[in-house]
Amino acid sequence: MAMNENGFSSLQRVLERIPVRIRMLGYGVSFLAFVLIALPWLAYRIDVYAPGWHIEIGWLRIVGAVLFVGFLGMYIFCSYVLSSRGRGPFVEFDPPREFVASGPYRWVRNPVAACLAGSILGLAIALSSTGVFLLFLLGLPLAHMQVVRLEEPLLRKRFGASYEAYVRSVPRWIPRPPRSGRT
Repeated sequence: MAMNENGFSSLQRVLERIPVRIRMLGYGVSFLAFVLIALPWLAYRIDVYAPGWHIEIGWLRIVGAVLFVGFLGMYIFCSYVLSSRGRGPFVEFDPPREFVASGPYRWVRNPVAACLAGSILGLAIALSSTGVFLLFLLGLPLAHMQVVRLEEPLLRKRFGASYEAYVRSVPRWIPRPPRSGRT
């Protein structure tokens, strides 16, 4: 069911009455619960019901736990930067009001999505789970399609020339130190 323009603007008015930090917390917790708990739990069923696919990696699980915690921490930091500097949560139906090209966004255009992917990879290693690793592999092209087909066109429309200049100077996925002259 598609939402018409009046319904969308009504939703925006309702959401704007809720403080940004509360909206960000609600969206973040809901999204992370789905992506880092519910989906991995389902993916882990592969390891449970097809034990022949399970590959035990032993002590390397510790590396996965460190990766998971590190990427989750970076995800939270990048989300906070986007929400606080952008003056709005980071969801398409309740987007930031201002363009953010500072902090981690100077290094890479999609640090939130990249950190989420890193968290899932860390979780796959920590659980020594073939199923969660397959979820990670499936998530990469899906995240790329979401960014290219949904997020970037909306950002181009919302921020115009400033976003176009940003696209030309900051990589989409692989972080790179900022070029001199960028703030």
